[in-house]
Amino acid sequence: MADDPRRGIVEVMARLGQATQYHIDERYRHFKITDVVIYATSALLMVLAVFNIYYIRVLYTNLTGIVGNMASMNERLQITDQDMAQVAARMASFDRQMRYMEPIHGHMVSIADNMPKIRLDTNEISADVGGIDREMGALGQGMLVIDARTREMLAPVSSMRENVRQFGGPMGAMNPFMP
Repeated sequence: MADDPRRGIVEVMARLGQATQYHIDERYRHFKITDVVIYATSALLMVLAVFNIYYIRVLYTNLTGIVGNMASMNERLQITDQDMAQVAARMASFDRQMRYMEPIHGHMVSIADNMPKIRLDTNEISADVGGIDREMGALGQGMLVIDARTREMLAPVSSMRENVRQFGGPMGAMNPFMP
């Protein structure tokens, strides 16, 4: 068997078949590695998706709370705005009232200037009242004397009345006849 020309082709074909089988085995092994990587990546992506869903839920809850807080803050700011409008109105009223403070201050200065004079006048009035009190005491003593004398006059006046009655009795009967 010398050189069979087909033998070279068969050997080339055998080597080509081995190389092809080797490449097929390599490709199958790479497909298995790729499948494992895809499954691992998919599992990691699923875990990540679960955590993302959890975090989205937390974020949604927090954003809902933030929106609620902002709505509450908006309501409170409106109330605060109304309160500030009332404060501004009261401050304007207070400012209008403050215009009267200058004349009041002038009057207070005048009162402060006149108070020592009023005190002197009050001291004089007090002295005069003391004199009036002494005179009223003397007047009270005089009234006691007048009262005592009036009582002393009571008995004689009663006696005179009795005497005038006795005298007037007969005169009363004669009065209708007299012109």
